[in-house]
Amino acid sequence: MAAKESSYSTPKWWKEAVVYQIYPASFQCQPGVTAGWGTVKGITSRLDYLKSLGIDVVWSSPILKSPQADMGYDIADYKQIDPRYGSLEDVDELIAELKKRDMKLMMDLVVNHTSNEHPWFLESRASLDGPKRDWYIWKKPKSINADGVPEPPNNWAQILGEANSAWTYDEKTGEFYLSLFTPEQPDLNWENPDVRAAVWDVMHFWMKRGASGFRMDVINLISKDPSYPDADIVLDPGHRYQPGTKYFVNGPRLHEFLREMHREVLSKYDTITVGEMPGVSDEQEILRSVGANSDELRMIFIFDLVDIDKPNVRMALKDWDVKEMKSIITKWQRVMIENDGWNAVFIENHDNPRSVSRYTDDSDEWREKGAKLLALMQTTLGGTLFVYQGEEIGIRNAPTTWDISEFKDIETINYWKKCEKLYANDKEKLAYARKVIDMKARDHARTPMQWTAGANAGFCDPGTKPWMRIMDDYQTVNVETQMKTDDPNENSVWQFWQEALKQRKEHADVFVYGDFQELSPEHPEVFAYIRKSVKGERWLVVLNFSKKELEWTMPQGLEIESWISGNYVKGTLDKLKQTSVLLKPWEGVLGKCK
Repeated sequence: MAAKESSYSTPKWWKEAVVYQIYPASFQCQPGVTAGWGTVKGITSRLDYLKSLGIDVVWSSPILKSPQADMGYDIADYKQIDPRYGSLEDVDELIAELKKRDMKLMMDLVVNHTSNEHPWFLESRASLDGPKRDWYIWKKPKSINADGVPEPPNNWAQILGEANSAWTYDEKTGEFYLSLFTPEQPDLNWENPDVRAAVWDVMHFWMKRGASGFRMDVINLISKDPSYPDADIVLDPGHRYQPGTKYFVNGPRLHEFLREMHREVLSKYDTITVGEMPGVSDEQEILRSVGANSDELRMIFIFDLVDIDKPNVRMALKDWDVKEMKSIITKWQRVMIENDGWNAVFIENHDNPRSVSRYTDDSDEWREKGAKLLALMQTTLGGTLFVYQGEEIGIRNAPTTWDISEFKDIETINYWKKCEKLYANDKEKLAYARKVIDMKARDHARTPMQWTAGANAGFCDPGTKPWMRIMDDYQTVNVETQMKTDDPNENSVWQFWQEALKQRKEHADVFVYGDFQELSPEHPEVFAYIRKSVKGERWLVVLNFSKKELEWTMPQGLEIESWISGNYVKGTLDKLKQTSVLLKPWEGVLGKCK
C-alpha cells in the first residue's frame, strides 16, 4: 500500500497565523480604572497596534470569573468575565473589533481543574453522596498519624509548591481532594462523562460566541493513573512530597478524551488549537496528539526548549549550552516534517522568564542585539509562531535588586517560603534560592507592558498604582520609542520584529512550510540552518549565540545570492558572499542562496 502523502506543506490559515499572547492583568488598563489591572477594553484599544506589528490571532490568558489564587487559572465560572477585566459585552466588542481587522480571538481553556469557589466544586464538597461528588477526585486518608492528623492518599507534591501535598483535606467530609497546583485549584474527574459533557458545553459556548479556538491549559494532565501510586523519591532529603508526574502526565485515557473532544466539539468548527503539554518529550506520544490525522489537536507546546535549564522541578537550575539548544530545535523541526505533525514555535509565555535574559545577554550593551537574534530565529522556524507580550520590544527579567516582596506569583511565594524554612541558617542556600527566583520566576513575564516613557509606562493612569511593579527601564525600553525610532542604520527591536514577520508571511512557503536542515550541529556557538521551499528556493540563517566575534565556514557548494537582513544593520547586508561568514557578538544574518 502506498504511503499516505504528507499534508505538512498544505496551506492552512492556522499554520500561517502569528499568535500574540496577552497576559490581561499586565497588558493595558483602560482610562479611569483605578485598580491598576489590565482590562478587556484595554486589549481592544490596542488592536491597531497588534495589527501593525503583524499579528493575526490574539490569545488572552484567562479573563473568566476567578478568585485569582493563580492569576485566573482558577476559574469559578466558565461563562462569565471577571469584573476586574470587564463584561461579556466587552468580549463581544473585542471579537467584533478583531473581526473588522481580519483578526481572531483564541480563548484560554482551563479544564484540568477549576477554582474551589466554582459552583461545581461547592456542590461536590457539600456531602459524600451529592450528585457532583464524583466530578472531582476524592480519596480517603491513607492513615491517621500519631498526632491524629489524616495523611494524604499518596506522596505527590503540589506543582506550584513542592513542599506541600498535592492533596487537600476537607474537614467536613473527612476526605482529601486532588489539587495538583494549589488547594484553590481542585482537579476535575475526567473519568466522569458528565464532567466531559460540561466541558464540551463550555467550548461550544465560546465558539458560538465568536472565538476561533483554544489554548488548552495543562491538557495532558486530565487523565491520571487510577491506582494513584506513590511517586519515586527524586528530591533531596527534607522534601516529604515528590513530583508525581509519571502518574498524571499523558495518562492512560488522555488520547481517548482528546479524540472525544475533537468528535464532540472541534470537528464542528474551523479552529486553531494548541495544547499546553508539559513533561512529555516522547516523539510518538506527541505525534499521537498533533499528527495530521490524529483527530486531537492542531499542535502542542513542547517544553524541551523552555525546560533546558530545569532539572526535576521548575524552580531549580541546570547548566545548558548552545549545542543542546540547537539539538532540541532541530529535533522537533525534523520530527514534524518527517511525520506530518505541526510545531508551535515559542520561547516565551506567562510561565517563563524573559527570553533575552535566558538565552542571550540582557545587559544594556547587548539586549537589543540578543532580542533581535531571537526574533530572527523564531520567524524563520517552521510551525505556527507565538509571540508573548513585550517580547517584541525585548523586555528583560526584573532586576536582581528588587526586594522579594515585589514578586507576586504564588509559585515564587511558595518557593521562597519553603527555602526560608529549610535553609533559615544557611546563607549560601538562601542566596542560591534568590538566584533561582532572579532567573526563573514566572513574575518576570508578568510585569506591566511598557507602552511609553510617561507615567506608569502608559499602562495605567498617572496616580494609579499598578498591580505589579513596572520595570525600572521603561523610559528607555518602551513601544512608543521603538516604533518611532528613525535610525538610518539600525532597526529597533520592534521594527525588526515587524519586518521579520512581514518577511515570514511573504515567504511562507519557505519559513512556515519549508524543509529544515541544520548545518552546524557540532559548532559550540553558531546555529546555522537552511530553509527550503517545495519549489527548491533556499534561504540560509546563521546565528551567533555568543558574545565573541567568530567566523563560520559554509558547507562546500553553498553560495549566497544576497544577504537579505541581519540584526546589526537595517536592510540588505553588505557581507562578503564567500565561503565563510564573519559574525559579530550575538549577530544573526539571513541570506538567499543561489
